[in-house]
Amino acid sequence: MYLFQLADRVSRGLRKVDPERLQRHRRFLLTQQLSDGGFRGREGESDLYYTGFAVRALAVSGGLDATDRDRVSDFLVTQRPTELGVIDLLSWLYSALVVQAAGGADLLSEAPSDFADLIAAKLEATRVEDGGYAKSTEGSAGSTYHSFMVALTYELIGRRPPRPNRLIQFLYDRQRDDGGFVEIAPMKRSGTNPTAAAVALLNSLGGMEDDIARDVQGFLTDVVSTEGGFQANTRIPFADGLSTFTGLLSSMDVGGKAIIPADRVLKWLTTQIELPTGGFRGASWDQQADAEYTFYGLGILGLLHAE
Repeated sequence: MYLFQLADRVSRGLRKVDPERLQRHRRFLLTQQLSDGGFRGREGESDLYYTGFAVRALAVSGGLDATDRDRVSDFLVTQRPTELGVIDLLSWLYSALVVQAAGGADLLSEAPSDFADLIAAKLEATRVEDGGYAKSTEGSAGSTYHSFMVALTYELIGRRPPRPNRLIQFLYDRQRDDGGFVEIAPMKRSGTNPTAAAVALLNSLGGMEDDIARDVQGFLTDVVSTEGGFQANTRIPFADGLSTFTGLLSSMDVGGKAIIPADRVLKWLTTQIELPTGGFRGASWDQQADAEYTFYGLGILGLLHAE
């Protein structure tokens, strides 16, 4: 499974990082856990999306102990996975599998026998004419990011998206002359994050070709920031944690190595977004750390040290 393979890759790199550095970030993450067992978003309440990132970050940096694992489980059982949107559903499924892998409860043991069919039907309800998956059942245009999220969700229920060739063609249609990929069809300027989603999904579906890989490398070179990370696109003049994580990952996956020298990325990471008290913020202008960007920060450290 893609998410677990990525977690293993990051985790192997993080084993080479100073343990005290990791502990600072783990302590920060645990300050974000609320009394119901979920993790807060920036609005202060427990949130499945942020809980998913907190669980991922804790898992790659040393795992969940029994107490924290069971608290996460307590939060997850209050949710109804068959009623969740794709993003929250993915967070719930991944977190539930991590809880089980850590020796906790099997949260799917009480699921109906047709659970996978119900989830597949929910996912297919967002598929649209262009071959991709829209953000919701009301959407009419496929989203590169949401198509990737749907494919990941299918993996977590042990299935693959139907009509994979149609999905591959959808992705080919989202590539632009600059070598990258856009989020939706009307867009003309590629972005780092939709490009990363397309790369991962094409690799998963067997649709990556050598010329596409070379084009992606060219696009990623164009979004290298002078700060030492990756920009979200060519018009945004600063690096951010999400784009740097996905840009690094994609550059390694299509070219075999990172486009930006590791020491440059580490300097940017350490001086611009890593907080000395623990946690990572989104970019140099950001005012606070959160669980999502802390996962990206740890992910960057892990990828660079795993090389």
